[in-house]
Amino acid sequence: MAEIIQERIEDRLPELEQLERIGLFSHAEIKAIIKKASDLEYRIQRRALFKEDFINYVQYEINLLELIQRRRTRIGYSFKKDEIENSIVHRVQGVFRRASAKWKDDVQLWLSYIVFCKKWATKAQLSKVFSAMLAIHSNKPALWIMAAKWEMEDRLSSECARQLFLRALRFHPECPKLYQEYFRMELMHAEKLRKEKQEFEKAKMDVGNLDYPEEILKGELARIIYKNSVSMIKGAEFHVSLLSIAQLFDFATDLQKEIYDDLQALHTDDPLTWDYVARRELEMESKPAGEQPATKQARAVEAGRKEERCCAVYEEAVKTLPTEAMWKCYINFCLERFAKKTSSQFLREGRLERTMMAFRKAHELKLLPEFQYKQWIELLLHRDFLKEALEVAVAGTELFRDSVMMWQMKLRVLIDSKSPDIAGLFEEAFVHLKAQVCLPLWISWAEWSEGAKSQEDTETIFKKALLAVKGADSVTLKDKYLDWAYRSGGYKKARAVFKSLQESRPFSVDFFRKIIQFEKEQESCKMANLREYYERALREFGSVDADLWMDYIKEELGHPHGRPENCGQIYWRAMKMLQGESAEVFVAKHALHQASSHS
Repeated sequence: MAEIIQERIEDRLPELEQLERIGLFSHAEIKAIIKKASDLEYRIQRRALFKEDFINYVQYEINLLELIQRRRTRIGYSFKKDEIENSIVHRVQGVFRRASAKWKDDVQLWLSYIVFCKKWATKAQLSKVFSAMLAIHSNKPALWIMAAKWEMEDRLSSECARQLFLRALRFHPECPKLYQEYFRMELMHAEKLRKEKQEFEKAKMDVGNLDYPEEILKGELARIIYKNSVSMIKGAEFHVSLLSIAQLFDFATDLQKEIYDDLQALHTDDPLTWDYVARRELEMESKPAGEQPATKQARAVEAGRKEERCCAVYEEAVKTLPTEAMWKCYINFCLERFAKKTSSQFLREGRLERTMMAFRKAHELKLLPEFQYKQWIELLLHRDFLKEALEVAVAGTELFRDSVMMWQMKLRVLIDSKSPDIAGLFEEAFVHLKAQVCLPLWISWAEWSEGAKSQEDTETIFKKALLAVKGADSVTLKDKYLDWAYRSGGYKKARAVFKSLQESRPFSVDFFRKIIQFEKEQESCKMANLREYYERALREFGSVDADLWMDYIKEELGHPHGRPENCGQIYWRAMKMLQGESAEVFVAKHALHQASSHS
């Protein structure tokens, strides 16, 4: 192995001599490079190989290349690149080849190789890297797309890109993304040829001898891809995605019309088709470009007309396809338009009216999803339509009796309406709901009760909640209870609540940290109490939380009534209890704290 390393170092000597001779590096720097290179070579030549060693080798060489580049710029010297940079690049490529042969399945390694070649190697070399990667990772469509895009955009070779897409489709005949990108590539190619032809014609050059077939200029290859892809991949979503790509190219109007007509013919039973057709009305110009409305009011009237045309399509859609999904598309459109800012009162009122009408119709037909009941209620509350909001909330809870969200919305309406029977409704909700989903309602009830300034009632609610809510959910409840106790009754109350809960597992670390913080906020902060809280917290989290141990030690050192002599014992207890990484973190933090306290 020593002979191999020596030989590889000797191979470097010509480039290093050149670097020193032309003044880019000093003799001392060259010696440092040789020393570092020997170490790196040893690591990638030994019997037990590690990927990290190859990555470190490559990174060092890239750093060296960049440093050479910066120094060349500084002194304005651009010669001898063949002897210096090209030699380094060739060596790095060899290391990458070895690494990618050993760890073939590591896609990230291949991508690093490609990034390196893009910056430092020739296009022909990069093409070979892509070929080698795709031979191993032919099952990853994203890599085929990356290679084809590079061929098209960097090598300017539409033929190579086309061949890659065709090969990829043999491996993945039902991959939507491949078809989409292949379709886009052919349209880009056609657009590029059209621009080239126009430039030649502007320059009055004869294009008769140049290859500009009319079919390709019209996007016929893209049309063939479209036809093949929709025969393989069904569904309106894919169809719409191809139409959206075609619409990026102004010359492809015939193709756009064909795809649009096919979409309407093939997918009338898909809400996405109707949604697309309706939204398209927003983009349609009702007047020629020169006659567009000039004033704000005229523009608002025109926007209103467009939105009415959209809604007319949606109205037809919900008659043809009376499903929950179709109504969802319609209502989402109405809400999007309503959310758009406008200074026009006329437009705002029209949008609100259309939105309310859509909600009511869907509700009457029992085709309104649960989440949209929530949206409807929120809209009504925002507009202060409390009476209608309550009617909708009652209807929603009738339809979705086991939905926490619907009960929460109903309670929110009643709270906003200042109803006297809120406590009764909370009780009613718990009758209909499963105990394990009720946590948000218990928290809402406690928060409402606290807002109503009823301390005894609020505590009763927390106590009831802790009897009803078990397991992990009870952790949040205990934290909330402790916070409320401190807010409403100060430290004395918080300590009483802590004492009543301290054996009711499970807990969060925050539960203990809160009571510690409350103690520290008191004028007469007692170290005995802090010890009690830390000891109780460490019984729960002493094996995983290094910070708790560190804070305990700091407290003993920093508190006026602390006992610094206890710190050694706490340290060794921590070392016994903490496991794995937590122990390492603790040792590091303890050492850092000691160093900072001595300095």
